[in-house]
Amino acid sequence: MSATTAVEMPEIGATGLTPKEVVQRIESGQSNAVKTSTSRSVQDIVRANVFTLFNGIIFAAMVLVLITGSWRDAVFGFVIIINTGIGIVTELRAKRTLDKLSILVASEFLVRRDGKDVEVSHNEIVLDDLLWIRAGEQVPADGQIIQTWGLELDESMLTGESRTVRHKVGEQVYSGATAVSGMALVKVNAVGSHSYAATLTAQAKVYKKTVSDLNKGINTILKFMTFLVVPLCILLILSQVHTVGGWGTALSTGEWRQAVVSAVAGVVGMIPEGLVLLTSLNFAVAAMRLARHNTLVQELESVETLARVDALNLDKTGTITDGGIAFNRLVMLGSANAAAEQAATQALYDCCNEEQPNGTGQAVLAGLKAQGYGAGAVESRVPFSSARKWSAVRKSGETWYMGAPEVIISALEGDYSSVLQRVNEYANDGNRVLLVARSTAPLFEGSCRQKRLRDAVEGANVSDGPQLDVQAEPVALVLCSEKIREDAERTLAWFREQGVRCRVISGDNPVTVGAIARRVKLTGDHEPVAMDARELPEDVNELARVLENVDVLGRVLPDQKKAIVKALHTQNHVVAMTGDGVNDALAIKEADLGIAMGNAAPATKAVAQVVLVDSKFSHLPDVVARGRQVMANMERVASLFLVKTVYSALISLGVVLTQIPYPYLPRHITYIGALTIGMPAFILALAPNTRRYIPGFLKRVVTFALPGGIATALSVLLAAWVLPPVMGWNVTGDATDLSALRATSAIILFAMGVFVLARVARPLNGWRGVLVAVFAAAGVIGAFVPFVANFFALILPTGATMVATLIALAGSALIFALCLWLAPLVRGLTGKLSRRH
Repeated sequence: MSATTAVEMPEIGATGLTPKEVVQRIESGQSNAVKTSTSRSVQDIVRANVFTLFNGIIFAAMVLVLITGSWRDAVFGFVIIINTGIGIVTELRAKRTLDKLSILVASEFLVRRDGKDVEVSHNEIVLDDLLWIRAGEQVPADGQIIQTWGLELDESMLTGESRTVRHKVGEQVYSGATAVSGMALVKVNAVGSHSYAATLTAQAKVYKKTVSDLNKGINTILKFMTFLVVPLCILLILSQVHTVGGWGTALSTGEWRQAVVSAVAGVVGMIPEGLVLLTSLNFAVAAMRLARHNTLVQELESVETLARVDALNLDKTGTITDGGIAFNRLVMLGSANAAAEQAATQALYDCCNEEQPNGTGQAVLAGLKAQGYGAGAVESRVPFSSARKWSAVRKSGETWYMGAPEVIISALEGDYSSVLQRVNEYANDGNRVLLVARSTAPLFEGSCRQKRLRDAVEGANVSDGPQLDVQAEPVALVLCSEKIREDAERTLAWFREQGVRCRVISGDNPVTVGAIARRVKLTGDHEPVAMDARELPEDVNELARVLENVDVLGRVLPDQKKAIVKALHTQNHVVAMTGDGVNDALAIKEADLGIAMGNAAPATKAVAQVVLVDSKFSHLPDVVARGRQVMANMERVASLFLVKTVYSALISLGVVLTQIPYPYLPRHITYIGALTIGMPAFILALAPNTRRYIPGFLKRVVTFALPGGIATALSVLLAAWVLPPVMGWNVTGDATDLSALRATSAIILFAMGVFVLARVARPLNGWRGVLVAVFAAAGVIGAFVPFVANFFALILPTGATMVATLIALAGSALIFALCLWLAPLVRGLTGKLSRRH
């Protein structure tokens, strides 16, 4: 706590809490300290990335191989470390960035204690404190107003309404609101986790993992493989033990080790470990690219969700508008010449040019300065007051008034209904309207029919305060509006072209919001349909029906925003929700993809998957495009990995059924997979692609992968079955002959991998053809490098083995072509049969 503040505050009789009472409340936990969490804890992040089904399968396989002592065949296990490391590092980086973004109030607050005004930190405010709320401050705790000096609050963070609210004595104010003008003395009645903002935040704090269609598809494969792997691994070990003469021989000679290694070769091949790694890498790369555009991705999987979004709910304030006010123009009433308009404009400038102009006054001054206006000579002034709703200046023998049209006109004699009609027309078009009036009477004389209007200064006498001249004449209307982001119209146009339905959801008047939606061409050339949310049905299905024909919703409550997202989900829409206020947090959490602005409330950023750090709406197209690139390309390359899963499962099954030695080693599959699947896939996944993602990832990649997988399995198995008797190899009793078979099988496997890669990379013109050629050449060259050949057990065939290998390769190419030709015929036949049934 600091020493007594030097700021002059109004004299009040209340003394506030004593030091002893403050200590008692702090000890009993009645202080404003609250534990805020902007993201998952480090422990949660590590746990979520380490303990996965994929890691479990790979780890178990790696341990089995290490037990045998063949560490070279266990190199596939490094994918666990890389995959887990990428996930942890990326999420920790996002957490650190988000923590830095927190805009929790760190300033000092003024409280009344023991008869003195002292400054304390946010966390040192206690229950029953007498708290001063001053213009420009954010309300740190809930409280009841004891005395007010024209306090006006911006409660948009809580309610979504951008207009300011003037509060009276006895009314409640809530944490999270911001004082725009005036001040008040408040008795704190809710602190810390019991405050309104904290209570709302608590509902949104439960962690919700982003649903990833891609990860869901991969996990489906992994779950299927889990049920298949365990019994198949046991059967493979038994079959390999049988090939070396049974358990007695295997244990006495140590051949059991080779049996385990061979079994793991089948198991590892069935698991698309590279696909899991590539998915994490791709999400991480996308997140880093977006970070360079000031877009923070808090969950890697949300990159995929970006590709599937087809419904975007936009909060008006902070998204389409930047929360500021812009001066549009001055509209003269009646016939007026240029000189009269210039005089009225200068008077408007002088009325706004007071010591501390409010937001509207600042906007008018900025607009008029841009037109070349400056301060004029003023004889006397009545500053703007939220109680009076007007200000005035005396200059050159005339008094000029500027303020709320309805207030000024209600004080004048005469019928000005036509002026009020024009005011309403402009207001319905989304404008904030002020009135400029002129009088010849001195500034502090005249009478006013509205005696209830008083000055905002405490103790001022109504009859002695400044009053409007009833003979004043309305001269001009001042049109201001919310400042629309320069990029809003262009960004919305992009979403329309991409087939994403945008809706504006706001707490403001639907007429005003509808006018803004019209200005930014939310629905293109069509008139946006606006509706008051108070008329929305409560039934979620009926709400969904109504929403199909509505573009703009006003007067929306926080719970309704959440209900709107739920209703869109019933129609199978993938919903993204943007926002910046606490009132948006529940809807952002409910949406498939929550997008928070960088200047958003901490609670909102905590539940959002994506944070636009610089609060620029224009980043969203890049965000969505990046997600589409990842998903469209991942679908392309996932087929590569699934081909390996298919042929590994089929080869393993063939080995078990025919009791032959496994035709290749784990290190063979590591080498071939890296050159024909892993590295090419990573490059292909980074290629430009803006195709919108369509659900059904797993079905499409399985359909694509089956022909290549079946062809590869048949080619390898046929070689393993036919070559030994033809070449005279004793693969069960001679290690050299077994090595020759495995070398030939590895070559066939590599050639088939190149065929599959060429199919996935189509069209092969340009860089894609070069990509296939480079990796094919790399695989061949590697076999001639002694270290590589020794490490991966690569043997180049010679003599008769070379001839047999070439014949086997020709047969493999024929099988591959035949499978590709048959695949569409089989799909067509099964499609016809399913339609008949």
